[in-house]
Amino acid sequence: MADLVHTHLLDFDGDVVTKRYIDGKPGAAEREWRALTLLAEHAPGLSPRPIAFEAGVVRMTRIDGEPLRGLAAEESPLAAMAAALTELYEAVPSGVLQAVPVRPWQIEAVSDWVRERAAAWRPRDPLADRAVEEGVRWLEAWRPGEAGVRPAFGAGDGNLANFLWDGVRVRIVDFEDSGRSDLAHEVAELSEHVSMWVDGEVEIARRFELSGPEERRLRDCRKLQSLVWLFLLSHDSPRNPPGTFARQVERVLRSLGA
Repeated sequence: MADLVHTHLLDFDGDVVTKRYIDGKPGAAEREWRALTLLAEHAPGLSPRPIAFEAGVVRMTRIDGEPLRGLAAEESPLAAMAAALTELYEAVPSGVLQAVPVRPWQIEAVSDWVRERAAAWRPRDPLADRAVEEGVRWLEAWRPGEAGVRPAFGAGDGNLANFLWDGVRVRIVDFEDSGRSDLAHEVAELSEHVSMWVDGEVEIARRFELSGPEERRLRDCRKLQSLVWLFLLSHDSPRNPPGTFARQVERVLRSLGA
């Protein structure tokens, strides 16, 4: 799940990047290394090439390109981003994917986190309070089930800063929360990330061909992710422009039809 805390340090030495995890996040380095190794085999060129691994440290090749935040609303980078994501989701063969651990922050864990934040919520303003109340009401009634679940390899972080545009293609970095997931959940997490709308609305979800059940799962997962960002953005951050939280409140209420 996206958060607003730095989890690692990056050191650059020519074409080599060393990523050192600093917050003791269990399994993060291992997930990063696993993802880079799998993608080097099944989707070479999509992500950095793995070089070496030791406890808490991953060394990989450096990828050139400009982060997509602020660029993704343009057609060429957006189309390239969708192509890169499609390649990512489909890269790992089904037989191999079945043996990949489920990535952190699946629906159950995210739902529990939202409930905990809602229980600790203190009255703030009428619209925000209403968004929390309506969100909890929707969440308690939601039964995700297995309809619309299409297995996919997920990166686990929708931040546009992790998508690098070189003028021709988009490549992907940052796999600390990666693993086995499902397509609708991944697209929902990506679509609702604050970086996808705070600088100008980017609608990525329509770039993927989804079945009816997948579309329904996507809509529900987007509601859940919008609630995640409601709480994450409830504390002002210098990363985002003034009024970001108020805009998120409106997004939540709109997604819930409230």
